[in-house]
Amino acid sequence: MKVIIIGGVAGGATCAARIRRLDEHAQIILLERGPHVSFANCGLPYYISSEIPNRDHLFIQSPEGIHNRYNIDVRVNNEAMHIDRTHKTITIYDHVQKKEYIEDYDKLVLSPGAQPILPPFITLPMDNAFILRTVPDADKIKDYADSNTPKHAVIIGGGFIGLELAENLLAMNIHVTIIEKAPQVMAPLDPEMACPIHTHLIDHGITLKLGIGISSLSTDGRTIGLDNGESLVTDMTIFAIGVKPDSHIAAKSDITCNARGAIIVNDYLQTNDIDIYAIGDVIETHNPIIDERTQVPLAGPANRQGRLAADNICGRINAYKGIIGTSVAKVCDITVACTGMNEKMLNHFNIAYEKCYTHALNHVGYYPGATQMAIKLLFDPKTGKILGSQIIGQDGVDRRIDVLASAIQYNATVFDLQEGEFAYAPPFGAAKDPVNLIGYIAGNIIQGDSQIIHASELLTNNDNYTIIDVRTHAEVAEGMIPNALHIELDQLRDQFKSIPTDKSIVIYCRIGLRGYIAERILKAYGITDVYNLSGGYLTYQM
Repeated sequence: MKVIIIGGVAGGATCAARIRRLDEHAQIILLERGPHVSFANCGLPYYISSEIPNRDHLFIQSPEGIHNRYNIDVRVNNEAMHIDRTHKTITIYDHVQKKEYIEDYDKLVLSPGAQPILPPFITLPMDNAFILRTVPDADKIKDYADSNTPKHAVIIGGGFIGLELAENLLAMNIHVTIIEKAPQVMAPLDPEMACPIHTHLIDHGITLKLGIGISSLSTDGRTIGLDNGESLVTDMTIFAIGVKPDSHIAAKSDITCNARGAIIVNDYLQTNDIDIYAIGDVIETHNPIIDERTQVPLAGPANRQGRLAADNICGRINAYKGIIGTSVAKVCDITVACTGMNEKMLNHFNIAYEKCYTHALNHVGYYPGATQMAIKLLFDPKTGKILGSQIIGQDGVDRRIDVLASAIQYNATVFDLQEGEFAYAPPFGAAKDPVNLIGYIAGNIIQGDSQIIHASELLTNNDNYTIIDVRTHAEVAEGMIPNALHIELDQLRDQFKSIPTDKSIVIYCRIGLRGYIAERILKAYGITDVYNLSGGYLTYQM
C-alpha cells in the first residue's frame, strides 16, 4: 500500500506515524510545501517575545527524525499541485529543485490546514505588515521587532491568536492597539463573558477598537484607515483576522467542499472519493451536541482525526465522533476557556436552553492564594443536558473546562455534575468543587427549587421589579443595583413583612448563593413571586 499525505504539522504527521505503527511495510510519503514538517504553531506568539527562548523547541520532529524513526519519506518544500483522481496520481512541485514530478498513490490524505484571512485590498509581503501562521512568519515578526524596536503595533483581529500576540508584544514593551470588527474580542464567548476581558486588556495598557473594521493600509504598512473615518499610524501591523480552509487543490479536483471552502467528509473522514481522506483545519465535520455540520480549526481534533484516518486506511474502521470546540487561552494574567455551544449558536439553531453563573474560588478560601473564576453553564431546561460552558479566571480554569468538555462528550447532564467526584485537598480545590456547584445551581433551576432572572433583563426592565440586596453593609458601600432595597440576609426573617409585594421580587447577593437562600426563605413564608439574580452582583457588573 502506498499512501501520500499532503501537509504535516498536527494532522498529517500524526497520520503518517500511526500508519507506520499499524503497517511496517506501507510506503508513506509526507509532503510539506514549507520548510518544516512538524512544529508547534500554537507556541509561535511566545517565541516572538522570547517567552520560549529556543527556536529549536518549536520543532516537534525534523524530517530526518521522522524518516529515521518511522521510515517515512518526508519531502519538505514539495507542494502538491494537482490530483488526478482517475489515474490516482499527484503532480508535485519541488521548490528547491524547481521542477515538477508525478507520484501515484493507493490512498491519499489531505491535511493542508488553513490559511490566514486577509482583507481583499491587502497584498503581502509588505515591509511592516505581517501574518502569523508558520515558523517563517514568526521569524519575520521577531526579526523586525528585534531589529527596529517598534514602539507601537496594531493587531487586526481579536481572536485567540490576536490576544496571545498582544500579550507577547506587550512583554516586549510595544504598545498594542487591537482592531476588531465585531463588538467583542473572542467570538466563542458570549458578550457578558467577553466584557471582563476587555477591562483586563485595557488595564494592561492595550487599546481596543471594537466594532470597527479596516478600510485601507498604506503600501508601507504603517498607515491604517478605519471604516469609521479614523486613521492610525503605527510601526507594524499584524493580521490575525482568522483562517479559512486551504482547500484549493481539493476544489480543483472536484472533491466536494462546502460554501466556505471546507472539505466535506463522512464519519470515517473520507471525501466523496473513498480513496481520499481529509483531516484537520481544512475539513467540515459535525457537532455532536446539536448534530449539525461545523468547522473548528484546533490542533487537538486535528491530531485525533489524523490517528482515526490512519486506522481506517489500515482497516481498523473507526468513526469520528465530531468536535465540540474546546479551547483555552492565556490573556495577560487571566485564563479564558470555553467548550461546546454559546448563546449565539444556540439561538441560530433555535435550540431551547437555560443558563446560569457562579463565581467560585479555585480552591478553599482559607488556603492562601485562592482566586475567583466566573463560570457560565448552558444546558437544556428540561433534561439538563449540558450544552456549553465558558470560564474566566486565573488558576484552575483549564482543569474545570476539561471536566465540562468531557461531560459534554459523554452526554452528561447537570445532575451528573452534582455527582462528580474530584480530587480535593486545600491547595487544589474544595470539597464542593466549582463543577459540582454549577451543577447544583442548574439542577435547582430545573427542579423548580429556584427561579432565576438574568442581569440583562434587570438592565432593561429595572422598574418592573422590587430589587432586594441581601449583602452586608460593607459590600453595599462598594456599589449596588439602582433602586435596590438593602436587607442583610441574616435580618430577612425579621423584616420580610416590610417587603413590597406589588411587583415581582428580585433578590441578589455577590455571587448568587445568599440570594438563593433568601429566595427559599421568602417562599417558605408565602412570598412566591421571587427571583434570584443568577451569578449575583458580580455577573451584573460583567
